[in-house]
Amino acid sequence: MICGGLFPRWSGTFRSPTKVLLALFVALSAAWAHAAEGPYDETADARLALRQALLDAAAARTSVLVVFGANWCPDCRILDMSMKKDPTAALIARGFKVVKVDVGRFDRNVDIASAYGVPLKSGIPAIAIVSPRNDVLYATRAGELADARRMGDAGIHEFFQRASAATRPGS
Repeated sequence: MICGGLFPRWSGTFRSPTKVLLALFVALSAAWAHAAEGPYDETADARLALRQALLDAAAARTSVLVVFGANWCPDCRILDMSMKKDPTAALIARGFKVVKVDVGRFDRNVDIASAYGVPLKSGIPAIAIVSPRNDVLYATRAGELADARRMGDAGIHEFFQRASAATRPGS
């Protein structure tokens, strides 16, 4: 009874290997559930989400911002957090319907990125901006957002200002 001498109150608490395994299982399950949370819905039907966003964009007379990324990617998480903060959040809300497309470990929805001319090998997160008719207006081609951690909120906002200006009619 090693614990009994040092910690009499806990004496016998973890005597049973079953209790130790159960405690370990509960801790690992909680960690796994927390790790599974993220900005990208790994079970979403990306094609359906894109179709809906295109319909919504047509009604709102805006463009669709397609964000390609994965929950395991730190830069993708940083970009997502930055997109939720003002002034970037307001800029995006005014000009875009947003669709987040999970690319997994570059084994999911890569055909969608390819169709929009977004080379995922250049890095994620990556984006495409498309018209309500699904015409590509802008796409990251050289990993422009793949270093979102270094860009910071200000750099990400500047990026979206430039991308937004480049996709306006007449620009």
